Amino acid sequence: MENLKLKDKVIVVSGGTKGVGRAAAEEYARQGAYVVIGGRDEESAMKSIRLMHTYGSDGLFVHTDLLKVEDCKNLFAKAYERFGKINGFFNYAGVTPVSPLDSCDEETFDWVMDVNFKACFFCCQQAIKYMRMNGGGSIVLTGSAHAWGGQKDRAAYACSKGVLRILMEHIAHQYACEQIRCNYLTLGWTPTEGEVSLRNSQGESEAELRRRAAGILPMGRMCERTDYLDALVYLMSDVSSMMTGSTFRITAGEYI
Repeated sequence: MENLKLKDKVIVVSGGTKGVGRAAAEEYARQGAYVVIGGRDEESAMKSIRLMHTYGSDGLFVHTDLLKVEDCKNLFAKAYERFGKINGFFNYAGVTPVSPLDSCDEETFDWVMDVNFKACFFCCQQAIKYMRMNGGGSIVLTGSAHAWGGQKDRAAYACSKGVLRILMEHIAHQYACEQIRCNYLTLGWTPTEGEVSLRNSQGESEAELRRRAAGILPMGRMCERTDYLDALVYLMSDVSSMMTGSTFRITAGEYI
């Protein structure tokens, strides 16, 4: 019998309908977990859930507007109502608009911080609430190399990812005594739907983006969604039960 690394765990994924979030949700299910997908694209989520059924697992989609704290609370309440426990939370949801310090407007700043930080803050609050009922759990926050300063046209984004590092360290320090752990997975430059859409809006095709990135990244290519899956499973599994407060980098050598 296949050794399922996440058998019977219940994992919530915010932003689980697209990009690395969707790939992670499907891989978690393949490894035996029940997955709760928070997002807005129900059609995408249901495709993932149908795939989960072929793995012998199950999933739940909860329509979630991360600009609303009540929706963040509802995501976890529905997960607990359906599966009776919560063992893991992967915070993937985020936005990455052009936002240089010298020209970023208030609306863009608020949007970035509300989605990338505020929503994560309140989702973590709920994750902790339910994890402590079940003796602990694992929280993984999606990081970025931009958190160490960032590129000039990503100031607001860089700040939002930097503050997530502080949140990760805070949770790791303050909740280890409850067996609740938190780690920061630094993702590299990845051609997700959001990244490709942004570059298209700037007149660059995906093929052109990939060629340009290959010339910049030390390892010679962009990261693909599949490059993160083993790490994401590891961080949610019992194998990493003593790991908390760590920054885990998968960036093709990118250190901005």
